[in-house]
Amino acid sequence: MTQPKVTLQEITSDTFRTIAKLSVADDQKNFVAPNAFSIAEASFSDEAWFRAIYADETPVGFVMLFENHEKAEYGLWRFMIDQEHQGKGYGRAALQVIIDRIKSHPNATKMDLHVVPENSDAIKLYTSMGFKPTGKVEWGEDQYELEF
Repeated sequence: MTQPKVTLQEITSDTFRTIAKLSVADDQKNFVAPNAFSIAEASFSDEAWFRAIYADETPVGFVMLFENHEKAEYGLWRFMIDQEHQGKGYGRAALQVIIDRIKSHPNATKMDLHVVPENSDAIKLYTSMGFKPTGKVEWGEDQYELEF
């Protein structure tokens, strides 16, 4: 059986409820805001870019990026894979699509993210993809950076 293709797809009025219902496990809820909150927050930010993460035709997660093209500042703002779809490689595949997207922007030389220090699974994923801790802490979260 082949691995499903992981893509980032626009959230529409038809898909909003489905994406809003995606959720991490109870013991992970302190690590990421609910998707409906993130979508609402994005509507007030010119730098927010968000999409649903799909494995073939199945919605499996959500991503929101910070993109300031003028200053060439890019970051992973929100990232989650639904509890029913974790451990299947979708997070790693989606993160690679995200990295490739940011790398394609003119003058993009790096991207950053913030992670709750207790979120060891996310930290393992991020460091395995080349992110390195910067030593900075913002909002109680450790900052990591990936240089291109």
